[in-house]
Amino acid sequence: MDMIRAMLIPRRLVMLGLFAAFVAWCAVSMDWSWLPRYTPLILDGLWATIWILAVSIILGFMLAVPLGLAQAIGPWYLSAPARAFCTIIRGTPLLLQIWLLYYGLGSLFPQFPAIRNSELWPYLRQAWPYAVLSLTLSYAGYEGEVMRGAFASVQKGQIEAARAFGMPRHKIFFRIWLPQAFRSAMPTLGGETILQLKATPLVATITIVELYAVASRVRQDTFIVYEPLLLLAAGYLLIAGVITLAFRWIEGRGPRMSR
Repeated sequence: MDMIRAMLIPRRLVMLGLFAAFVAWCAVSMDWSWLPRYTPLILDGLWATIWILAVSIILGFMLAVPLGLAQAIGPWYLSAPARAFCTIIRGTPLLLQIWLLYYGLGSLFPQFPAIRNSELWPYLRQAWPYAVLSLTLSYAGYEGEVMRGAFASVQKGQIEAARAFGMPRHKIFFRIWLPQAFRSAMPTLGGETILQLKATPLVATITIVELYAVASRVRQDTFIVYEPLLLLAAGYLLIAGVITLAFRWIEGRGPRMSR
């Protein structure tokens, strides 16, 4: 009900009307005859974008938690490497990181017979492991800094009180420290996830066929420029909208979950 009331605000109704008019104009005045032929390829590209995004943010967040924790309370021999990793990742272009892993590490592996003869070699010869690894490290580098601030923002009195009651360290971390740090980092995590989505087209440079690569192929095959790009933009807007709604839903459940 609240969502319906929010949508009935006059300015939002005007925006929806303008958007509907633009969509209708695009559907009528533009050439979409190529769409049925490339629909299977578009769906494959959409799926590739979604699974690369999902895997990289899950693995990246799992790596960001210890990176943030090491910077927040770790000794110097843990905090210094974590800080250096986040600084390097945040200070270098993602495209450079992708190329270093794919063309650098990927060309180094064939020189080792043990790797070429292993069961992992069929996977290491493909591009997607390097794409997932580079996006994972990129997400971890940014979110490691976010989690550092989130861990530091949790009141120390709560942790000291839990220790006074004899709660073990792992329970303090998983029941008190991590949930509160996660809730405080939620808005930033949502924004970084959308930025991660917009970074996925870079993996097309190492032959990954995702949404951007599909749009480029349609443009090269048909010499139609604007229609594939508009469809590409609509796909990214759809995924970004789902991500935004998901994070808002999680944020809305935060107070209930804390009780």
